[in-house]
Amino acid sequence: MKFDFKKLIPHLIALVAFVFIAGIYVTPAFQGKHLQQHDITQATAAAHEITAYADSTKINSWWTNSMFGGMPSYMIRARYPNSITTQIGTAVNYILPSPANFLVIEMLGMYVLLLVLGANIWLSVLGAIAYTFCSYNMIIIPAGHTSKVLALAYAPFLAAGIILCMRGRYWIGGVLTTVFTGLELYANHVQITYYFALMIAVYVVIESISLIRQGKTKQMVTGLIMIGIASLIGAANHTTRLWSNYEYSKETIRGKSELTSNKQSTGGLDKDYAFSYSYGKWETGTLLIPNFYGGAMGGTLGGSKSETYKVMNNNGIPDENALQFTERGYAYWGELPIAGGPAYAGAIVCFLFVLGCFLVKGPLKWWLAGITFVFITFSWGKNFFFNDFMFSYFPMFNKFRAITMILSLVQLSMVALGVLALEQLAEHKPKWEDFKKPFLISLGLTAGVALIFALIPGVFFDFRSPADQAAQQLTGNKEVDTQIWRAILSDRASLLRADAFRSVIFIVLAAGLIWAFTLNKLKEIVFYPILILLVIIDFFAVDKRYFNKDNFEDKAVYEESFSPSPIDQQILQDKSPDYRVIDLTTSFTQDARLSYYHKSLGGYHAAKLRRFQEVLEHHLSQNPLNMSVLNMLNTKYFIVPNQQNGQMLQTNPDACGNAWFVKEFKIVPNADAEIKAITQFNPKQTAFVDKSFESQLTNLKIQSDSSNTIRLTKYLPDELTYESNAKTDQLAVFSEIFYKGNQDWKAYVDGKYTPHLRADYLLRAMVVPAGKHTILFKFDPVAVERKYGRFNHLCINGRIPGNCPVF
Repeated sequence: MKFDFKKLIPHLIALVAFVFIAGIYVTPAFQGKHLQQHDITQATAAAHEITAYADSTKINSWWTNSMFGGMPSYMIRARYPNSITTQIGTAVNYILPSPANFLVIEMLGMYVLLLVLGANIWLSVLGAIAYTFCSYNMIIIPAGHTSKVLALAYAPFLAAGIILCMRGRYWIGGVLTTVFTGLELYANHVQITYYFALMIAVYVVIESISLIRQGKTKQMVTGLIMIGIASLIGAANHTTRLWSNYEYSKETIRGKSELTSNKQSTGGLDKDYAFSYSYGKWETGTLLIPNFYGGAMGGTLGGSKSETYKVMNNNGIPDENALQFTERGYAYWGELPIAGGPAYAGAIVCFLFVLGCFLVKGPLKWWLAGITFVFITFSWGKNFFFNDFMFSYFPMFNKFRAITMILSLVQLSMVALGVLALEQLAEHKPKWEDFKKPFLISLGLTAGVALIFALIPGVFFDFRSPADQAAQQLTGNKEVDTQIWRAILSDRASLLRADAFRSVIFIVLAAGLIWAFTLNKLKEIVFYPILILLVIIDFFAVDKRYFNKDNFEDKAVYEESFSPSPIDQQILQDKSPDYRVIDLTTSFTQDARLSYYHKSLGGYHAAKLRRFQEVLEHHLSQNPLNMSVLNMLNTKYFIVPNQQNGQMLQTNPDACGNAWFVKEFKIVPNADAEIKAITQFNPKQTAFVDKSFESQLTNLKIQSDSSNTIRLTKYLPDELTYESNAKTDQLAVFSEIFYKGNQDWKAYVDGKYTPHLRADYLLRAMVVPAGKHTILFKFDPVAVERKYGRFNHLCINGRIPGNCPVF
């Protein structure tokens, strides 16, 4: 069969168009500039220890001590050389400068999905652009949520493969499903993949019912089998990652707590924490009107044209201060604790989606419309009663925070149904009488609703934010503050009004085009380009409010951000192998920059170990901090505020060091007693041990001897070597996090495997026999060990010749 290259040309043109559009939006990326991305900066700092270690030794460490006193590195940085789709995904990421690569992949994925759904090339291009540039998907790029972006980019490809399988195109569907299951998992954003899996599961159920009704049971069964086989093959590319992350999750804040006071002691996140990012029901209006709730936290109130600026100016506040306030003022008035911008699906897309609910027939309509409305209610989190049920009973629903990100997939389904509506009109060209009613109803439910909010927004809202009360005092003058707050509320109303009129205009223009095209008053060659241009203008104008050239910087400036500060240089003069640093000039549990050069007690990660999080909550979130806990964690250096230069360094002489022999131990009955016991104690004197480890201490009688010594002689991220010398058996406590002790972390005394235990709620401890000994702690994660055959009890990363293969 001869391949017809001509059929490929339109698709190549579409691809070139995607590259061009991405290049127009992120031109600085093609000029060698670097995108400022908060989370990427944090991740780079967090991963620096293990990155440097891997680069110098060619060995991948699965543990890092750079954050939170120590944690597995599975979800920070890990190399999986046997994963083909990981290699594919990595290679694809370097074809174009970042983030243009992400934009092109997103557009291409949605383009393929829409072609599979039956849209023509023009409409597939339109839908691809709309999905990629909807504001929520763009705002997460400068935030550094790269894994989320990739998961959203690969999801449409995977959906296309599954749909093809269900439609009887088994081989091409199977190939797509296999490859993009692997790439979806490569993206490594479990939450987006979980929501997407829910979305696909609903499709499979609806499509299966439809096929059974059509008497196509064999097609259904064959399709499901192909999907199952292809998904398993794709997932098999990531068995190590999936297994290690699963094992790790049980030890994190998503796992079970032993504290009876913990509301989620059976597993999962605390409900208040999980639902802290819940979209308000009314805030869903941002899908239609971008500034429905003010846009972004700290967003502009209108600058010098705002009412707030005028009031501040009239009350003697300097122009510069007033302008700065109104450019970074109190624009956002929703419920979210942090808002980078709205989930704007596009005014035109909203109109087309509603039109699709009327015009599109069959299972696809019920799937796309149904999942849209269900996912919107999920985004409401704590604001919708049904989500409490889902959180308590639906598998894995309680494992994720920031449920608002489900709105990214809402935008996928809205775009898809909207494009299918246009496809219906383009294919059948109905008479005006036949589509007049759904057309006008859709116009009323979108442009009509937007017009109402444009004309009388004050009827529905008072424009007050839950956070306003905490910020009532602005100048210290009550009368002036009252005037300013009235002006802020007025500006918030103006922002809504202006964007509501804006949405009306875009919808009316698009509706006029569609009306003219359907009635054959416009040719395809005119209609499609103009409609695509309208969509681009709509999204670009909103997206540029939150993601623009100001988000880029010279590469040299970016690299300079990792240069050591004078305090860093001062700490680095200490050549001790292992100690910890805490930065009290920032929110240390939300900042990983310190981890670039030091072993930080803080960090930035959404999957902290549960026991460490509980110690943070009980002992390191109050003022003053619990010095006993800081000492046992060997916190040697404190970075504290200084009025003259902002920061100063303090050395903690009471830090316990890397290891010590205690003079006594006390058995406590449970976790509640153990975490309470370390409230105020001398860690060098006493160790508190949970009753579950009592059997290891049955025959131990500690005899005090000031000549006993134990010290760290060699440090590697996943290997710690100590030398001990004692006249009698002793209990040593090590200032290292206890994690899956005797399973993943293993201990050896003079090369012989020796069990160790947990002490002081967090730390490792071990009964050390009398005499001189070499003690080795080695991180041998079971998931990696069994996958690669990398370790055994006498094999340390292949460094002992002949005992095991080098990884």
